[in-house]
Amino acid sequence: MKLSRRFLLAVFLSLILQPGICHGIKWLALSKTPPVLALNQTQHCKQLEGLVMSQVQLCRSNLELMQTIIQAAREVIKTCRKTFSDMRWNCSSIELAPNYLLDLERGTRESAFVYALSAAAISHTIARACTTGDLPGCSCGPIPDAPMKMKKSGSQANKLMHLHNSEVGRQVLKASLEMKCKCHGVSGSCSIKTCWKGLQELRDIAQDLKNKYLSATKVVHRPMGTRKYLVPKDIDIRPVKETELIYLQSSPDFCMKNEKVGSHGTQDRQCNKTSNGSDSCDLMCCGRGYNPYTDKVVERCHCKYHWCCYVTCKKCERTVERYVCK
Repeated sequence: MKLSRRFLLAVFLSLILQPGICHGIKWLALSKTPPVLALNQTQHCKQLEGLVMSQVQLCRSNLELMQTIIQAAREVIKTCRKTFSDMRWNCSSIELAPNYLLDLERGTRESAFVYALSAAAISHTIARACTTGDLPGCSCGPIPDAPMKMKKSGSQANKLMHLHNSEVGRQVLKASLEMKCKCHGVSGSCSIKTCWKGLQELRDIAQDLKNKYLSATKVVHRPMGTRKYLVPKDIDIRPVKETELIYLQSSPDFCMKNEKVGSHGTQDRQCNKTSNGSDSCDLMCCGRGYNPYTDKVVERCHCKYHWCCYVTCKKCERTVERYVCK
């Protein structure tokens, strides 16, 4: 299921990079939109946080699309936080939208991930809404994408980087299409099979982008002939690959709190004592050590199945030991 040209245009115009470095993801502030805001009148668009003037105008002409875009913003924030919950940078600053810290204002690998996820999520959410019939104006068949544009003001290198990473997000979404089938027939037979291409869950797409984040390539804006291009900093004999995330500025280690560089630090973050991964107490706490504490957990236990057809359980309480970084 593809969207009509009108809806594709709305999707991509909402991601146009406005003057300034990080305006392209300021729209994520739509996640804070109160549920009571009906968005059925054009004047409501001025009440939406995070939209620049051109996006407010877009809202006015596409009111029926805005609730889906708001949902996309919420999905980006929820998915980003969950995907990086085991890392020192846990995507917490994304909730500050539209007033980001330097981890998302500069051309870092963190901003690369957020741009890519945002581009994937907005297309994913609208495609799902279209498929379920929640949006009018959807049609089938290939339709050319609306072109991405760039304002002349602001950092050319940052804009090129954000455009590239947004396209990577959409390519990962496109590559996530998988064949799904359902059998029809008497007594569970598969005499008739219906198959269709469906999107993976956004969390799976985010995991693919996280892998690209971990292997992202640092680039520089370098003249080649009569124009300047983004090329890999250390191996600039090759062009940037269309499938890789890129970044311009190195990130801090995020160990200590320093809002000047966009780091919240890892003090009081929960860590895993038995893990060898990024959530381990050694890596998460940056070698500072950790403090243990006990926590009471209430869970279902002694469950019994009753014929027919329900399950009853008791509630059991147990004490678990947890650890937080010093």
